[in-house]
Amino acid sequence: MDIEIRQATIEDVPEITTLFRDTVREVNSKDYSDKQIQTWSAGANDTEKWEERVNRFYFLVAETNDTIVGFAYLKNGNYFDGLFVHKDYQRQGIASKLLRIIESKVMMDGFDEIKSDVSITALPFFEDHYYDVIKKQKKVLKGMSFENYIVSKQL
Repeated sequence: MDIEIRQATIEDVPEITTLFRDTVREVNSKDYSDKQIQTWSAGANDTEKWEERVNRFYFLVAETNDTIVGFAYLKNGNYFDGLFVHKDYQRQGIASKLLRIIESKVMMDGFDEIKSDVSITALPFFEDHYYDVIKKQKKVLKGMSFENYIVSKQL
């Protein structure tokens, strides 16, 4: 499969939000309750927030055959704020490719560490890529509590 990585544009937001919603509902549902999944996936409806992310952050999309199959974004220089791969394209190297580019950007910008908050679902992927768990935490989103992990990696 030929994957192209490029900078996201505002025109990508509808496809990005659909991918986000579907991935949370299909992939993360094995680790979180129905109510948590409903709350989390509803974040796709905040188009303005997604447009702001695309405009303000280092935001990449992975494409194959003109279809967005993954995205990743970085904020504040070394905070890896999001990494999602389409539910039908899991375990095909897309997340790893995005991760390598994000880590390269962090190093090029002069940081020696990258940090992220990752879901229960994503934790094994990050551990496989040499991230260390700093702590397990409870995060509250719209009144709903979520268990996740703060992870970091020395670059």
